[in-house]
Amino acid sequence: MNDQQNTTRPATTRNVETLPEEAGERLDRVLAARLDGLSRSRLKQLILDGSITTQDGATISDPSMRVKPGQSFEIAIPEAVADRPVPQAMTLDIRFEDAHLLVLEKPAGLVVHPAPGNLDKTLVNALLAHCGDSLVGIGGVRRPGIVHRLDKGTSGLMVVAKSEAAHTALSADFAAHRIRRAYRAIVWGVPQPRNGEIVGNIGRSTANRKKMAVVSHGGKTAKTHYQVLREFRGAAAFVECRLATGRTHQIRVHMTERGHPLVGDPTYGSASSPRRARLLPEEVRRGIAAFDRPALHAYQLGFTHPITGQSLDFTSELPNDLITLLSLLERF
Repeated sequence: MNDQQNTTRPATTRNVETLPEEAGERLDRVLAARLDGLSRSRLKQLILDGSITTQDGATISDPSMRVKPGQSFEIAIPEAVADRPVPQAMTLDIRFEDAHLLVLEKPAGLVVHPAPGNLDKTLVNALLAHCGDSLVGIGGVRRPGIVHRLDKGTSGLMVVAKSEAAHTALSADFAAHRIRRAYRAIVWGVPQPRNGEIVGNIGRSTANRKKMAVVSHGGKTAKTHYQVLREFRGAAAFVECRLATGRTHQIRVHMTERGHPLVGDPTYGSASSPRRARLLPEEVRRGIAAFDRPALHAYQLGFTHPITGQSLDFTSELPNDLITLLSLLERF
């Protein structure tokens, strides 16, 4: 991929300080009354997305929170996203393609779909340019069918639908867990037992709406099978994870829940990671500190072609940055 840069456009920031007569009112009602051009439903969603903070930086997660007089809130309003992404030519690593679908290798750093902060130069923009008129239309719109996603920092294999029939069938296969997916990751510490499964519902974190977490109430059922492939003197391990379900940030959340966050994960890295890093030589610590993404690669993808019935299986080599990281860990 020649162009992996993402256009980042900062959100507009608004500030509101509550008045004495607003004491006891719901936060979303107060903000809707004070901020022109923003509906209560829009503000409620901003709260749920973690875009509203207090003066001391605490994230607000409850739209029904009752305000007190003199409270200050900062509202980050993301720039609106165009309803139809534009084609943008990029070099894509296509592993398989026909009239109905394609399989590709997504590099780390590439966002899948336009969103606030990444409005263009995404995989969808690249696919629109690559496929052109071969996209026969999904839901009446000529667009690629994204049936699953990889996080921006995750590299590896993805399948994308090009036709309505493929999109419908692949979506059903993902929902029924008929897609075979495996990942390779480098985590802090060594999971015990070395071969097992992690089960725990995943939902929005109540402490930080921008993060997911294993939750005791609500959320969606999630199960991850893991196996330790190699360990590095108790400080870190190279693991394989197979998804029985496919939830947002599932591997990152489940491994963190077990006390083994992924190396390089800026969102879920735990306070224990620096302590484990002290077990490593200085040279290795410097190399890990420079690793700026979750050490996660989607290395295996298998499914039945929804139109031809052909069984398709793909594997992907580790990218160079993960190979370098493993080489560092193997030095001691």
